[in-house]
Amino acid sequence: MLVKHSSSTVLRRQQFLVRTLCGSRTHLPKLIRATMSSKSEAADAESVLRTVTPSLDPKRHKGQAGKIAVIGGCREYTGAPYFAAISALKIGADLSHVFCTKDAAPVIKSYSPELIVHPVLEESYTISQFSEEEKRKVEDKVIGEVDKWMERFDCLVIGPGLGRDPFLLECVSKIMLLAKKSNVPFVVDGDGLFLVTNSIDLVKSYPLAVLTPNVNEYKRLVQKVLNCEVDEENAGDQLRSLAKQIGGVTILRKGKTDLISNGEIVSIYGSPRRCGGQGDILSGGVAVFLSWAQQLKSDPERNFSPSESPAILGCIAASGLLRKAAALAFTKHKRSTLTSDIIECLGESLEDICPAS
Repeated sequence: MLVKHSSSTVLRRQQFLVRTLCGSRTHLPKLIRATMSSKSEAADAESVLRTVTPSLDPKRHKGQAGKIAVIGGCREYTGAPYFAAISALKIGADLSHVFCTKDAAPVIKSYSPELIVHPVLEESYTISQFSEEEKRKVEDKVIGEVDKWMERFDCLVIGPGLGRDPFLLECVSKIMLLAKKSNVPFVVDGDGLFLVTNSIDLVKSYPLAVLTPNVNEYKRLVQKVLNCEVDEENAGDQLRSLAKQIGGVTILRKGKTDLISNGEIVSIYGSPRRCGGQGDILSGGVAVFLSWAQQLKSDPERNFSPSESPAILGCIAASGLLRKAAALAFTKHKRSTLTSDIIECLGESLEDICPAS
């Protein structure tokens, strides 16, 4: 059962956390108060983390703690897919794959030997001299390479570092349809949201889809789907309306507070250092916690309420953990905090909430 506390209780906890981590700097409590302006109740992210995080068991075999795949990475953008994939491993997934373009693969491989990198995606410039028939064969080959692995994955992350090349986006559209056919959950972030905003049917009425838009991406979604502007005064109602209009997908709207499509708010104070890449950590985290919640739901020995959505729980858990890790990283590095510093704090932050022993 998801436990919720009143805003005042959560605010007091947050203030204590920041005083503990960051000393008595007076501007921090003001920032926390600003995040708690909504009248909605805040989700108890730590309670959700304890619920969905599996215990470590020596009897389990490789892969049972999660197999995640990131679909993204092109010649311009190699950091984002790496951040998403390595974050999944740091949180506790067993295996993390990256399906990227051939130009991006050597770079991503060089970041970490822990990742399984598939250089199978193609961009328009590599096939510019091909006939239409040849292009279709290339597309079929790309889809076939991903299809060989699809049934092994517990969740996909679609979009980090994807870019907006037309041929590449067309291939990814087919991959999304393939995932839906196989009932594989997926998290859509970055340029994947650009694709979805222009092709809503790719996710419409698919309950295993999670969208993680930032401010600008959310604005474009609202304009496209609801044909209006963002309404901050009724943010929760508008988010629920947007999710319903798309057919019951889960939306994690990123911001000072993360608002999730059933109206839940995760407002644990994070870091004032807003370095690029934190959204990629979040998308990788959502994939892991969603897959763990799915396992929990299918376990007949666990008392998992049918009303509890694995996607919602995954979003709450990932958002809460990222904010905790960001706060911890900031105490160590202050203005020089980088996304890699936050990633290094993921394990310590999760261990603090869910001790391994």
